[in-house]
Amino acid sequence: MKAVMFPGDSKVEIVELPTPVPGPGEVLIRNRASAICRSDMGLYTGQSNIVGGDGARKGKIVPGHEAAGEIAAVGANITHLKVGDRVAVHLAFGCGACDHCKSGYTMLCPTWSCMGFDVNGGNAEYMIAPASNALLLPDELSFAAGAIMTDMIGSQYSLQTRMGVSGASTVAVIGLGPMGLAAIMVAAGLGATCYAIDIIESRLHHAENLGASKSINAKTEDVDAIIKSLTNGQGVSVSIDCSGSPAGQNSALDIVAKLGSTAFVGESRATEINPSDQIIRKLLKVYGGWYFALNEWGAIVDFVVRQKVPVEAMITHRYSLDEAAEAFASFNRRETEKSVFIWD
Repeated sequence: MKAVMFPGDSKVEIVELPTPVPGPGEVLIRNRASAICRSDMGLYTGQSNIVGGDGARKGKIVPGHEAAGEIAAVGANITHLKVGDRVAVHLAFGCGACDHCKSGYTMLCPTWSCMGFDVNGGNAEYMIAPASNALLLPDELSFAAGAIMTDMIGSQYSLQTRMGVSGASTVAVIGLGPMGLAAIMVAAGLGATCYAIDIIESRLHHAENLGASKSINAKTEDVDAIIKSLTNGQGVSVSIDCSGSPAGQNSALDIVAKLGSTAFVGESRATEINPSDQIIRKLLKVYGGWYFALNEWGAIVDFVVRQKVPVEAMITHRYSLDEAAEAFASFNRRETEKSVFIWD
């Protein structure tokens, strides 16, 4: 089978690998869509990786942690899936026995493996996954939509429902890459009034098309003053930072109202904040936003279908696997936003 590998130094290799065979409790998936994520770029450049072990750093793992496709074969002891089923793939492979795995939070398992970082992922014609990680995808949703829903849409739905986002909420999203745009779409789908904040005009316009009531350019406008003018001087009830930058994270804390909620989603190594003024004396609730539990998939699918969330509107570029070098290079140069490999 054809697969992508990252040898490092911003290079891409298309290699031939044996088609894997599913073992007991596993399924073989013929990939039909696999999305590129900003977290792939550390592996692509060879500089770092957010998760994953030596295999990922040495270019021995097929990347791709947002994938969807068809069941091509099933291993022993599987009764709930069959060949031909349409599925999306949950990226966190857990031990299946610990309390976190039993509650569906496989990414919190102490021995978890991440698809596309620790084990081979979706940027190949076929992949292996635990049967429990193969999430049924209804016919109403395309494979491309399913791939995107396994990360950004699913992660944001899980986060925002924990935060209680509703039609009564005012939500500010900082950083309008694919995750930030997903945050806008989910908040709008939940009925909230959304404000989009970034420094790139094209992203701000895209956010307005996806449901933002107003966009604010943090490079040329006073974000704090505008948010206060829009909220009777109170601040938003919910702020979500998807930038991962110190400036974005501090802005998220500054513009949220007293008794409000802030979420950090963008990956970050270190940020200096003022807990007394930004959190303690505002009685703020602070959330970490990462991924969704396996048992949330049904609610995520129902939400997208019921609210007619235009998931595929996030996709700016589609590629064949043979075009992987161009796809990753363009994404790394930030010439594209959400890019997806598609198999016809």
